Amino acid sequence: LCVCDLMEALALSQPKISRHLAELRKHDFVIGERRGKWVYYQLHPALPDWMRDILLTTVKHNPAMLPPVEPTALNQTCCEVKQ
Repeated sequence: LCVCDLMEALALSQPKISRHLAELRKHDFVIGERRGKWVYYQLHPALPDWMRDILLTTVKHNPAMLPPVEPTALNQTCCEVKQ
């Protein structure tokens, strides 16, 4: 997901999302891939299974906490649309 996908899903500002992502990247929780001027984030592939299990359990038992988000990276990104 790009930052704008996360902004929409979490109803938070871009600076707040970016600050949190920087901290998550610093601790190898997520990785970012630059595509042009946008960066797309995903969970780090080497994330231990127990961490993935905690995340999946949290999402499963708290569906309202994270509403479903369809990544826009598959087509035209939301960032490109907003320009």
